[in-house]
Amino acid sequence: MQETKLTWRGVYPAATTQFTADSAIDFEATQTVLDNLIKDGVDGLIILGTCGENNALLPEEKRQVLAAAQEVIAGRVPWLSGVSELTTAQGVAYAKDAVKAGADGLMVLPALVYVPTVGELCTHFETIAQAVDAPIMLYNNPPAYRVSIGIDALERLAAQSNIVAVKESAPDSRRFTDIINAFGDRYIVMAGLDDVALEGLILGAHGWISGLTSAFPRESVALVAAINDGDMEKALRIYRWFMPLLHLDAEHDLVQSIKLAESIMGRGSEHVRLPRMPLEGKRREDVVRWVETCAATQPSLATAA
Repeated sequence: MQETKLTWRGVYPAATTQFTADSAIDFEATQTVLDNLIKDGVDGLIILGTCGENNALLPEEKRQVLAAAQEVIAGRVPWLSGVSELTTAQGVAYAKDAVKAGADGLMVLPALVYVPTVGELCTHFETIAQAVDAPIMLYNNPPAYRVSIGIDALERLAAQSNIVAVKESAPDSRRFTDIINAFGDRYIVMAGLDDVALEGLILGAHGWISGLTSAFPRESVALVAAINDGDMEKALRIYRWFMPLLHLDAEHDLVQSIKLAESIMGRGSEHVRLPRMPLEGKRREDVVRWVETCAATQPSLATAA
């Protein structure tokens, strides 16, 4: 297993997949996004997660994005691929290909569309985990995917040794404490929802899988560093400044919002693939205003002597 390459610490942005105006994948721009995030100090990357528009890509396109990611990352930071498929068989096939492409781990979602029983949910995760020699992080996001990976499911899945982590994106921060109380250090818990990231990290999350880091990476890295250093004054200052944008991660149009933020900050384009469409009207005006306000009021990242 490649698990030793993953520290599960720090900031892992859920990177965007870049498109041209006619919806073709812009591989060069996608590699530029990844390269810039690494240069700005992120600790790892999530490729083809929600913000990577996994489900808007054809199977072969996904494999091409993984190859492009592996080429540009070049071992500088660990990276995980999202596994977001309609069926368990498709999930197994994709997971195998992602590991072959060089992914250091996998972020596995419940099978999309279908709402499973606990037994079906666990079997889906177990089957994928047993098919690969790589660490698995489960992705719990009940508001988005209508499925909650509860304590009962985690109890059964604890027997699968390479299921090692949980990305916790439920808006209820009590989940962090409940998981740690139930399982101790059996599962690495990662904060997965931007506007409860500080709470999650304080409550024991190892790191932060972030959406808005794509637009403001240095501030995201500084936020986690401040928490790790025990500098809560600095952490709160950054978090409060960031919060209007962090709320975007909890909305259904998070991908369009994050890509618009990237575009404003000169870090990518706002092109998305159907069924998503760029933001319009008041929603667009609001997001532009929030991003521009954050850009104009960026906090000092220096640590007081």
